Amino acid sequence: MKFYTQSHDFYCGIDLHARTMYLCILNKEGQIVLHRNMPSSPDALLTAIAPYRSNLVIGVECMFCWYWMADLCAREQIAFILGHALYMKAIHGGKAKNDKIDAHKIAGLMRGGMFPQAYVYPSEMRSTRDLLRRRMHLVRQRADCLAHIHNTNSQYNLPAIGQPLARKKHRGGVVERFTDSQAQKSVAVDFGLIEYLDNAIHDLELTITRLARQHDPVAFKLLLSVHGIGPTLALVMLYEIHLIARFPTVQNFASYSRLVKCSKESAGKLYGYSGKKIGNAFLKWAFSEAAVGFLRANPPAQKYHARLVRKHGKGKALSIIAHRLGRAVYHMLSSGKPFDNERFFKSTSSRAENRMSA
Repeated sequence: MKFYTQSHDFYCGIDLHARTMYLCILNKEGQIVLHRNMPSSPDALLTAIAPYRSNLVIGVECMFCWYWMADLCAREQIAFILGHALYMKAIHGGKAKNDKIDAHKIAGLMRGGMFPQAYVYPSEMRSTRDLLRRRMHLVRQRADCLAHIHNTNSQYNLPAIGQPLARKKHRGGVVERFTDSQAQKSVAVDFGLIEYLDNAIHDLELTITRLARQHDPVAFKLLLSVHGIGPTLALVMLYEIHLIARFPTVQNFASYSRLVKCSKESAGKLYGYSGKKIGNAFLKWAFSEAAVGFLRANPPAQKYHARLVRKHGKGKALSIIAHRLGRAVYHMLSSGKPFDNERFFKSTSSRAENRMSA
């Protein structure tokens, strides 16, 4: 957890919503100089903070509508910090909760040096990252349509389709399998949606790949050098990581990618693990998928995986490989050197595996 500890003359905590926001500005002595509810608009904000903006910092909780606030502060050269939502939930919980109280507590956390920071993703790549996340949503919708066709086939107790419907050449004659006209219509609607989504996803992939080669062609090429990481996973890693330099150590990166467990200890006793939802869920998915792809047509990886399975079981074996791939990607992007499959397996040892599985 990283806290904001810089000193300012004024601290502006904002409980931000889509249409309204509640401002609380504290001076360095902790006195309230402004407490006001107002519309969520740039003009209203700039007017309210005008008397205090000479040495002011603005802090908001990380939620879905912080983009415009960060961009406005960047244009106006106002210090802006983004609060980590899960950490702030643990810190400023209280018996009573409303917008006025929340804004005051956000300002107090900043003044006391206890404001947990989240990463303010730069605006020039932010929309592309959101477009990539939208692609994932469309892929899941496409998978739902495919699953519904197979479920409908099972409902009518028909023989298994036996062909992967994800490929267009295998979809012929599937609608005609059903004798009920309404069932035929349902399946035909699914195929229509799948065809539309196929075209939309393909168009998105071309657009994002072109933008990735403009934003960071070196990192994109380095990620593609890893066995099992294709264009889609490379894009996810590229845009979710952004700058590898923002992680001071490989341990920080592994934690952010949800590749490690966080233990809860007190007085020398272990009380389990926590923090599973703290970190980047998209990177966790990407490295988990990369671990599976890493085993395909890779005999040394398959041999290493079999050894891990005997020692830890199937689930933990894949988790260890995902963790090792995450560490390899960190060092690869930090050094600018492509992935070395031989070096990856030379570094494997029982001591390293035990440390990762702990």
